[in-house]
Amino acid sequence: MDFARNGLLIVGHGSTVNPDSSTPTWTHAREIERRRIFAEVGCAFWKEEPSLRDAQFFFQEGLDEVFVVPNFISEGYFTQTVIPRELELDGPTTTRTNGQIWTYCEPVGNNAVVTELLLARAHEIAPEAEPTETALLIVAHGTELNDNSAVAAKREAERIRARGEFATVGNAYMEEPPLIAEWDQLTNAPNVIVVPFFIADGLHSYEDIPKLLGIESQGLDVFRKNPHRVRGRSLYYGKAIGTDPRFADVIIEQTRNARSVTYAGEEKSEVASNARRAVQA
Repeated sequence: MDFARNGLLIVGHGSTVNPDSSTPTWTHAREIERRRIFAEVGCAFWKEEPSLRDAQFFFQEGLDEVFVVPNFISEGYFTQTVIPRELELDGPTTTRTNGQIWTYCEPVGNNAVVTELLLARAHEIAPEAEPTETALLIVAHGTELNDNSAVAAKREAERIRARGEFATVGNAYMEEPPLIAEWDQLTNAPNVIVVPFFIADGLHSYEDIPKLLGIESQGLDVFRKNPHRVRGRSLYYGKAIGTDPRFADVIIEQTRNARSVTYAGEEKSEVASNARRAVQA
């Protein structure tokens, strides 16, 4: 698929207190820009600059189409309400007054490739652990107010469990059962791999989850000192899944998935060109 006349906007949450929150989004954007697939690549955030409200003005009017990809781990309030509102999107595709089409893609966490990335991360942080003697736990935030990330983590655990590769595969949460703090009650396996189901590393992955696991190290040391000996087990702890550089490929795949949707047998890229010609006429 040719994106030479298209732009890409990657949307992240951002943070006013955690400078690492936006790092994966910028990193993936630079990698995609390096590949020269899109005419322009930009980033926008809810809690940081550049802001979502300014994003409409990032791209040249000469572009046929702009793809918007939420760099979020799951559907939720931000992907369903905040981003469309701030970008003035009125559906899967929005035609601007200049004829430019803005296509709203699914969040990266919805892509089936994420399952493969979770498996890869597990093997990378515990290469010497025998899978049949190892449990894999995917940990999300979890909250009674918004359980979308919890649902997504459960979905990924079910997909990996169906492969029968590990002794046990489960999902656990920081704030709702099954609690990650009780990880040693969730499995009897001698080796336990824990992968944070987050887009970016931050206080949760550096401090909060390690404390709940019983790991004494904090900061980057929690990733460097695998395995940790905790509660009589070998505990392997990984970085947030969204930091995997292969998420750049997931972002690109989300735009391809969105483009594959047709309207009356006509590709959306063609719709964009037709809309532009109509405006210019």
